[in-house]
Amino acid sequence: LISTRAQQPINDAGAQMRIFESVLQHIQNDYVDEPNLEKVRGGAMRGLAKGLDPYSSYLTAEQVRDYNAKKQNTLSSIGVTTSQISSYLLVSVIKDSPADKAGLKTSDVIEYIDGKATPDMSLYDARQMLYGEAGSKVNLRVLRAGAKPQNITVVRGAYKTPEAEGRMEDGKIGVVKIYSLEAGEAADIRNRVAELQKQGAQKIILDLRGVAAGTIGEASDVANLFIKDGTLAEIVGRESKVAQSFTADPKKFLFDGQVAALIDLTTSGAGEVVASAILDRKRGEVVGERTFGAGIEQQLFTLRGGDGLLLTTAKWASASGKTFVGAERATSGVVPTVEVKRPDTPEPIEVQDLVDQQQQKQDPQPQASPAATPQIKPTPKPAAEDLQLKKALEILRGTTQQTMKTGGDE
Repeated sequence: LISTRAQQPINDAGAQMRIFESVLQHIQNDYVDEPNLEKVRGGAMRGLAKGLDPYSSYLTAEQVRDYNAKKQNTLSSIGVTTSQISSYLLVSVIKDSPADKAGLKTSDVIEYIDGKATPDMSLYDARQMLYGEAGSKVNLRVLRAGAKPQNITVVRGAYKTPEAEGRMEDGKIGVVKIYSLEAGEAADIRNRVAELQKQGAQKIILDLRGVAAGTIGEASDVANLFIKDGTLAEIVGRESKVAQSFTADPKKFLFDGQVAALIDLTTSGAGEVVASAILDRKRGEVVGERTFGAGIEQQLFTLRGGDGLLLTTAKWASASGKTFVGAERATSGVVPTVEVKRPDTPEPIEVQDLVDQQQQKQDPQPQASPAATPQIKPTPKPAAEDLQLKKALEILRGTTQQTMKTGGDE
């Protein structure tokens, strides 16, 4: 008989360290060649971090310097936010960014970066490879639903995230398209909503599709425009203890009319904060598809020799306390109250299928040479009907019996 105790996971640091020491001893004594223990240690440390989540990473001293340079804005990006599904890199493209101008599209899957396969690297490493000096180029191999694999060269450079846009759909409904929730965006969105109110808007649709970048504080300030009081979002640490709570300020409350929010797979992080607040505070319907599920706090711990450990130390959560990052896809993100599929946004489960299909068609190894990498020129095509927006308009124009509130406690 096999002891059931031996089958149980060992969650004791001392026991795990003894196993690690035993493995290291076998490598040192029994491996066929003289092992490079420095290389072995680095690989082991990267494996430890990767075993936690897609975001935690073990960094070499050089990577620590690159990380700090990125924080000081001395490097340029291509204008995408990135997430990892099935080990592949899924992107959300910022409007008018270098990536957008080169032809990259939201929901594209990046299979290779400068000839290196993204499944073989951590999310941190993939993101770092997209950064570089302004004017430098990065070569991407892109998989897109319904299209052949494409090689895209993007020139890194400065770009400005578009400001929120407001428009009237009819005499009573205003639509606010949000692109980012970085610092300062809440004030801009307040201005858009106020302008729509002056034009006669009695109801508002918040388009949060593609919103990933931003801070939980700024997102909470946006939610506060539509929610008068109560909890908007939380940061939770170990054992689900609340590290910080974001509460509505009645003085910042602006709009008491009916609200609807649009979400999909490309909504994550800061966008999920706004959507979940609308949902939890019963301010309106949330229309579209399950969001991606992101939103974390990280800390860089400096190690001996200059290496570093970038560790997830807390998660963002909704007013109800549910974290956006779940243990698996099925428990992550914000679930809409009214589900409406968007044909041009692939489901996460289809990412691996897309990769498999494309690899069956041709050799997956891309050409890494810029000279051999053709640019994709964006080709205009008739815009598909926006079914999610259509449904939100139907809801706000209709006589829904659901009670909408200004967000106060019940």
